[in-house]
Amino acid sequence: MADYVLIPNGEDQAVITSAKPPRVASLDVFRGLCVFLMMVVDYGGSIIPEIAHSPWNGLHLADFVMPFFLFIAGVSLALVYKRVNNRVEATWKAVFRALKLFLLGVLLQGGYFHGVTSLTYGVDIERIRWFGILQRIAIGYIVAALCEIWLSHRTWREVGFFRSYYWHWCVIFSLSAIYAGLLYGLYVPDWEFKASTPTSVPPSNDSHVYMVKCSLRGDLGPACNSAGMIDRFVLGVDHLYSKPVYRNLKDCNMSTDGRIPESSPSWCHTPFDPEGILSTLTAAVTCIIGLQYGHILAHIEDHKGRLNIWSFLSVSMFVLGSFLAFIGIPVNKSLYTISYMLITSASAGMTFCALYLLIDVYDYRCITFVLEWMGIHSLSIFVIVTSNLALIAIQGFYWADPQNNIVHWIITCFVHK
Repeated sequence: MADYVLIPNGEDQAVITSAKPPRVASLDVFRGLCVFLMMVVDYGGSIIPEIAHSPWNGLHLADFVMPFFLFIAGVSLALVYKRVNNRVEATWKAVFRALKLFLLGVLLQGGYFHGVTSLTYGVDIERIRWFGILQRIAIGYIVAALCEIWLSHRTWREVGFFRSYYWHWCVIFSLSAIYAGLLYGLYVPDWEFKASTPTSVPPSNDSHVYMVKCSLRGDLGPACNSAGMIDRFVLGVDHLYSKPVYRNLKDCNMSTDGRIPESSPSWCHTPFDPEGILSTLTAAVTCIIGLQYGHILAHIEDHKGRLNIWSFLSVSMFVLGSFLAFIGIPVNKSLYTISYMLITSASAGMTFCALYLLIDVYDYRCITFVLEWMGIHSLSIFVIVTSNLALIAIQGFYWADPQNNIVHWIITCFVHK
């Protein structure tokens, strides 16, 4: 909406100035809720395993966080690019923002930070992890942004909502088809993995080779799925996530200190990236689905109309995802299967409907202001949590031994100098 200001000569004339679109409070609250859930499952998952990531098939609370972030990114894009005057300029801005997000993800999860028990800094370039949470969001963001900027569409009032953005739906179906074709169609041969140290013994300079027997196609287990094969071939096995969640499966017999006995299956010792290349295709679809919800928010004026279409889309996706799960397509976060993508996207849509009704329709912002603040500053909070800066700061304070206080230590260092 245009702003009206008083021009310098004192005459009461309306001058149109460009203004940023108003923030949607429910969207900020939703983003803040995701950040809150991320902290709950990260710090509480070890205490309550039921809320941590599912070891393989199935859905736990933690498995909703990533799709929710992707969904929110898609909704936001529809508002940011509601009107695009210069497509080339808009594309460069989107690419630059996605690149910054990707590089920040590499910095946070690539191995630069060595945990809360070590103050060392740096990364072994032979083992740096290229993909991660922010990297996945960056890829989903740029795919959805390019769809919004370049794929032509007519006004929804002329041809209906679904037909207005039919090219977006073509991208959704194409990415899903490519994903399914590669997941079920690629042949996975036997493969081996050379570890610097066996995972069941203390570190040493010895190496250990694990052989994984596959020789099949279409397998969706931890050992022989084509998603892992693509990542090992393109990225290299040393650049994958070294502590995959499937080690919590009973087959791996992992102890409480994180060690896996040599008697466990060989694939229990191998790395696997839950944010790998193939699963990023369906993750990007989640972002484009969120974009469609954003179109409704941007182009439909009344609350009832928005909620009706959002509810219809959410229920339809949930029913379709549940049907696919019923006929044998597992709900799997690590592979980001189509059933998982549909069910979690539907859950995101339902959650957004509830928050929109609570905050933007009934104006109960007073009970969610903390989540709204967290949503506005979500990236900063994510950096602090992921880099363990919060835990390191907390560990720097001691009540019983003041001499161990980090502030006391810093002052002592300067005094001695």
